[in-house]
Amino acid sequence: MKEPSPAEVALRGVCPRCGNRTLFAGLATFAPRCRACSLDFADFNVGDGPAAFLILIVGGLIVGLAIALELSAEPPFWVHILLWFPLATAAVIFSLRVAKALLLALEYRHRAREGQVKRDE
Repeated sequence: MKEPSPAEVALRGVCPRCGNRTLFAGLATFAPRCRACSLDFADFNVGDGPAAFLILIVGGLIVGLAIALELSAEPPFWVHILLWFPLATAAVIFSLRVAKALLLALEYRHRAREGQVKRDE
């Protein structure tokens, strides 16, 4: 079987080697290894970079939308709480899942590993 593209891995949550849906064990938690091909996902260091960037990006979008709603409709404060908190939470979790999967797929494709530098000799 052909290896899936990094975009396919990110959007579908599939293993970057075999393409089976075994990448995640939880909402945004990687499984220890692929149940189909035994690729060890613990070998990849995705880290907290995606979370930090996504919180800033989603936070900026939510604040901009909240300000636009406030200036155009002036809803009560409780409407902002009911609208923006769940929307921001869902946006961060979904985009975090996609970003982490994309980063893992790119690390797999380019054979990047923590603490290793590929040297041309």
